[in-house]
Amino acid sequence: MATIAEKHEHKPWSMARVIIASSAGTAFEWYDFFIFGSLAPVISKVFFAGLEPTQALIAALALFAAGFAFRPLGALIFGVVGDKLGRKNAFLVTVTLMGSSTFLIGLVPTYAQAGTTGPIALVILRILQGIALGGEYGGAAIYVAEHSPASKRGASTGWIQSTASFGLLAALIIIVATRSAIGEDAFAAWGWRVPFLVSVVLLAISVWMRAKLSESPEFARIREEGDVSKAPLREAFGKWRNLRRVLIAFFGIMCAQGAVWYFTFFYMQVFLEKSLGVPSQTKDLLLIVMTVVSAPLYVYFGWLSDRIGRKPVMIGGMLIALVLYFPASHWIAVAANPQLVAAQASTPIFVDTDPSTCSVQFDPVGTARFVSACDIAKSSLVTKGINFTTRRSSDGRTYVIVGTERVPVSGGERLGGADLKVLKLGTAEAIGGELQEAGYPKFADPAHANLTLLIVILIVLVIASTALYGPQAAALVEMFPTRVRYTAMSLPYHVGTGWVGGFLPVTSFAIVAITGNIYSGLWYSVLFTGISVIVSILFLKETSGRHLQEI
Repeated sequence: MATIAEKHEHKPWSMARVIIASSAGTAFEWYDFFIFGSLAPVISKVFFAGLEPTQALIAALALFAAGFAFRPLGALIFGVVGDKLGRKNAFLVTVTLMGSSTFLIGLVPTYAQAGTTGPIALVILRILQGIALGGEYGGAAIYVAEHSPASKRGASTGWIQSTASFGLLAALIIIVATRSAIGEDAFAAWGWRVPFLVSVVLLAISVWMRAKLSESPEFARIREEGDVSKAPLREAFGKWRNLRRVLIAFFGIMCAQGAVWYFTFFYMQVFLEKSLGVPSQTKDLLLIVMTVVSAPLYVYFGWLSDRIGRKPVMIGGMLIALVLYFPASHWIAVAANPQLVAAQASTPIFVDTDPSTCSVQFDPVGTARFVSACDIAKSSLVTKGINFTTRRSSDGRTYVIVGTERVPVSGGERLGGADLKVLKLGTAEAIGGELQEAGYPKFADPAHANLTLLIVILIVLVIASTALYGPQAAALVEMFPTRVRYTAMSLPYHVGTGWVGGFLPVTSFAIVAITGNIYSGLWYSVLFTGISVIVSILFLKETSGRHLQEI
C-alpha cells in the first residue's frame, strides 16, 4: 500500500504549488529582515542621533544583531509547535508575526521625535522579528523536503535557499527605487519608512497563500500512526543520539554558514561603504548584481548535491571562502578604491599616544563615550576607513601622524555631551584635511574604480556562499527523524545564522575599530569557517538520497 508521501510524488503540480507557496512566504520574511540590514547606516543616524558616528553605526549593527539573537528562541518555540501541532500551523503564525512587526517599524518615531522611546520600540519589534524568523526557515525547508522525492530533495529545497535572494532583492529594489524617486535628503528624513510600510501588502499575499496549504505528508503520516512526539525538546536535546546530530549540524555546517554567507551579503556592505567609501547607491547596485546571480545558484548546487552528495558540495564552498577571505578583500579594496590603497601604501598613518589611555572600542549597546585623546583619534580614523598603527609617543600626548604632518589630539574627559561632540567633530575635520592633502580620497571615485574586477571577485564569493547554502536545507532535514525534525533542525540553524552570522557585522566592525586595520575583522569569519571544515570532514555523514521514513 502506497504511503501518503509516495502518493504525493506522483503529483508534480502539487510539488510546484508547495515550493511556490513556501518560497513566497519565506522570501517575504527575508525581505522584512533584510530591510533593516541594508538601511543600518540610515537607521544609525535616525535612531541614534545622540551618538558619535562610529558608536551610532555599531549600535545600529547591534540592533540588527538583536533580531538574530532571538532567533534561537523562536526556533525552540515554533519547533515545538511544528513537531506537536504541524508544520503548516507553525509557519502561518511566523509569517503573520514577522509582517506585523515590520509594518510597525515603519511607524516608530525617531530619536528626534520621541527621544529614547523610538529606539526602545525598535528593539522590541526587532526581537519579535527575530522570534518569527526563528520559526520560519525550519518550517518552510521541512515542509518542502517532506513533500519532495528523495532523489530531488536538494533541488527542491534549493528554492527555499533562493528565497533569501528574492527577499534581499525585493528589499534592495524598493530601497533604491524610493531613494531615486524622492532624493537622498527626503529618504533620510522619512523615505526610509516606505520599504517597511510596503510590507503590509506582501503580508496579505503570504498569509493567503499559506492558509491554502495542507499539512506535510510526513507529519500527516506520523499523526495518523499516533507517533507525534509529546516532548520534542526533551527528545531532541535530551537523547544523545539526536543531540550529537544537533552538535554536528551546528559545528559542521552552521558555523560556516553564519560566517560565509553573512560575510558575503552583509559585512561586505559595511566594508564597501564604511571602510572603502563606496557610495551607498553603488553598494546597493553591486549587492543587487550579487543577489541576482545567487538566486539560480542555490537551486543548481542543491541539484548538484542530489548527484554527487551534500558533503563535497558544502565543504567545497567552505574551502573557497576560507582561501579567499583575505586576498579577495584586498582585491576588492584595489578595485573599489585604488586611490585609498595607494595612499595607504605611500603615506601610512600612525597614532602616537600613551597606550594605557586607549580603550577597547567595542560597544554593542552604544552607551560608551570614549573620551580619551587616543580613543578620539582612533575613532576619527576608523570612521573614515583608514588603517593606522599605534605607537608610544615620546611626551605622553596624542598625535595623528600623516606623512610629515602631526595633528595634535586633545582628550574630552572633562567635557559635557555637546562640547565633546564639537571636539570630536573638529578633530575629525583636522585629520580629514591632512589626509586629503596626503592624497587620501574622501570617497571612492567611481571613475577610478574597476567595476568589472570588483563584480567578478564578489561573484566568486557568491559561488562559495551558494555552494554551502544550496544543499544545506536538504542536508539538515535528512539528519533528523520526523518526530523532532522541526525542533532539532531549527535550533542549530538559527544559532549558526542568528549568533555567528547575525553578530558578524557588529563584531567584525568592532574588531576593526580596536585594531585600526580594516582587514582584521576577517578573522571572525576565518575562525568559524575553519571550525566547520574540520568538523564536516571528520564527522558529517553523507545523506543524499536518504528516505525520511528510514531516519
